[in-house]
Amino acid sequence: MYFEPYDIIVVGAGHAGCEAAAAAANMGSKVLLVTMDLRLFASMSCNPAMGGIAKGQIVREIDAMGGYSGIVSDRTMIQFRMLNKSKGPAMWSPRCQSDKMMFSAEWRSLLEKTPNVDFWQDTVIGLIVEGDQVKGVKTLMGGEINSKAVILTNGTFLNGLIHIGEQHFPGGRMGEVASHGITEQLKEYGFEAKRLKTGTPVRVDGRTIDFNKLIEQKGDDEVVGFSYIEPFKITKQKSCWIAHTSLKVHETLRKGFKYSPMFNGRIQGVGPRYCPSIEDKIERFAGKDSHQLFVEPEGWTTEEYYLNGFSSSLPDYIQYEALRQIEGFENAKIYRPGYAIEYDYFPPEQLHHSLETRLMHGLYFAGQINGTTGYEEAACQGMMAGINAALALRDEQPLVLSRTEAYIGVLIDDLITKGVDEPYRMFTSRAEYRILLRQDNADSRLTEKSYKLGLAKEDRYQKLLQKQKRVGEIMDFLKENYVYPEQINSLLEHNESSPIDQKVRMSYLLLRPQINLSEMVAQLEPLKAYCNIEDRFEKECMEEAEILIKYDSYIQKENELAEKLNRLEYVKLPKDFDFHSLQSLSYESREKLNRYHPETLGQASRISGISPADINVLAIFLGR
Repeated sequence: MYFEPYDIIVVGAGHAGCEAAAAAANMGSKVLLVTMDLRLFASMSCNPAMGGIAKGQIVREIDAMGGYSGIVSDRTMIQFRMLNKSKGPAMWSPRCQSDKMMFSAEWRSLLEKTPNVDFWQDTVIGLIVEGDQVKGVKTLMGGEINSKAVILTNGTFLNGLIHIGEQHFPGGRMGEVASHGITEQLKEYGFEAKRLKTGTPVRVDGRTIDFNKLIEQKGDDEVVGFSYIEPFKITKQKSCWIAHTSLKVHETLRKGFKYSPMFNGRIQGVGPRYCPSIEDKIERFAGKDSHQLFVEPEGWTTEEYYLNGFSSSLPDYIQYEALRQIEGFENAKIYRPGYAIEYDYFPPEQLHHSLETRLMHGLYFAGQINGTTGYEEAACQGMMAGINAALALRDEQPLVLSRTEAYIGVLIDDLITKGVDEPYRMFTSRAEYRILLRQDNADSRLTEKSYKLGLAKEDRYQKLLQKQKRVGEIMDFLKENYVYPEQINSLLEHNESSPIDQKVRMSYLLLRPQINLSEMVAQLEPLKAYCNIEDRFEKECMEEAEILIKYDSYIQKENELAEKLNRLEYVKLPKDFDFHSLQSLSYESREKLNRYHPETLGQASRISGISPADINVLAIFLGR
């Protein structure tokens, strides 16, 4: 082969691979991105959407650190919604529908404009290994390409097997070949591999859907977007729609259960608990007469629709018959049936928190190879693997985000300290300190840290400084200025909040749950003159200032708890220590500590089955 050696080779151009290549290259590493198909960068092989509950926070964190997912999402969105807006700000989660073809094309365009990234269309079938150090990759075309590090982001392609009823055939996605060789080689080096399963629904021809029978779900009037730095304003949006199954639909689907690979044992992998197939939902919730479905457009220029909630591996004719019994789909035609796919993954307790493998230096795993599900979960792992591979080449310490700093930190810590026995999906409930990890403040939490590493660029850092300055100014204005009864009582009474009988500070009024800052700006001339609500950046600053004032006591309390947790994170455990030698520990704890080999006392405390008493034993052993 005619390749010069690379610093880092990234295998796979899904969401994890694209972010890994971008991060490593932007930090100065020479990167080769190897993919089977150069047309499918960050392919949206399942639903055409980014963000959602907790996932939206992850996309904003990626953007805050200099990743590309937020920028690509903003440039290609066809609908935007801020979910959970009726709840507290810790739960607000941005989500967008994307034009899936534009999304992939935009990713390719951004990567091609990124210095230090080269591309090669080929299939990686193995690794070049010397001792316990990875030295490059071997490809199907017979090439050997050398590198100092390799990041595997193979998605669902490792020994992928597609199931549709009684049919099954190799594939990484429909119409794409599976990847063979890597799993087998890694098992020879002592890695443990297991199987997981995921699935996708039918794709429906929108020309054959009667939308008059469906419930329209429009996008938000105010579009916030994901990226902190890119000026953005969408001028039009496409609607999503809501449909429902019925008992008749369920009865038709049940006819195919005897052919289902999920029920007759042909599928060995465990499927995602939180995104089950329609047959799984019918079986698990037998008393439910109907299930909600989301009808999602796949782009501006296509009539293809994704039927979210109707994932299935039943025979195609059963899927088709049941689909046509859903109201609004009586005359529906499909582009392709739903299917299930089984694939190999490597239990993530075999990794360090840097995402480097414990058994092989220079080898990193990111994405579904670690047992996660979802574009966002994959993308953030890819970014972190790219960062840490680049840092390792500089002989610098890895970047490990804590659970108190980012959802990304929660995700990676969960994977490595708790393991995975089903596809892992992020939720806000997984984060103990979610009031600190809001979608609005991801830049305040992460941009400076990334800037010091050389990933987040100067413009992004300067935007953060401007924002922090302006947020402080707005908070000071609200704390220093008063409002009088005649100025505000009409608004208070309209919002069913008690009127005031003397002047009070504006910040004091903002503590009331019935009152928000935008209403106060509209009501009070001094505020209206001070805050320009027509400017997007100003509105972001106003929102964060309001949250910091309104939820100040909660934020302070979580900060105190987070500080206590972080004390344990600084207590290092000895490397390769035999915990069986500590007889004061319970047998279960000794077994699990030897299996997971946590690097800190904090990580040990989060391993399932390890009690506070065992943590005390470890602390005493360490002289604490």
